[in-house]
Amino acid sequence: MAFLCLLLWGCDKENLQSSVPRYPVNITIDTRSGVFVHFKPEALNTYVLVDVEGYHYNGTVVQRSVMDAIGYGGVVVYIDINGQYNAWDLACPYCAGRGKRSPCTIDGIHAICAECGEHYDVGSGTAAPQKGIAREYLLRIPINITDGKLTIRQ
Repeated sequence: MAFLCLLLWGCDKENLQSSVPRYPVNITIDTRSGVFVHFKPEALNTYVLVDVEGYHYNGTVVQRSVMDAIGYGGVVVYIDINGQYNAWDLACPYCAGRGKRSPCTIDGIHAICAECGEHYDVGSGTAAPQKGIAREYLLRIPINITDGKLTIRQ
């Protein structure tokens, strides 16, 4: 009697090769400090953008330190609907695949590319493309959480 054994491996779309180049990221956010006092897991749809100007929150900007590295298109750190911290490079993968550096902006629960119009669902914690223009997710960046400090490094 012969048996046929078939092995299937899962495919995580978020971790496939990205069109976005992997630029260094080195950001530390202390969620216990007064500067980011609003940035707590209990506050859904709360995020911090980090780009060439600095850290953006509540309409103000705090300067980056010389040690901060912000990836290819800037970084968004977002608390999803489950209260989990997530970080992504804000460069649009669709545009990056065509040789353009087009950073997305955040509008509530979506990262939106001004160049191609794609919307990425960051509110769900996946950053999946929503309009069908792009096939790739935003590039996820690992977060380490220790004693209220978020360390985002790539």
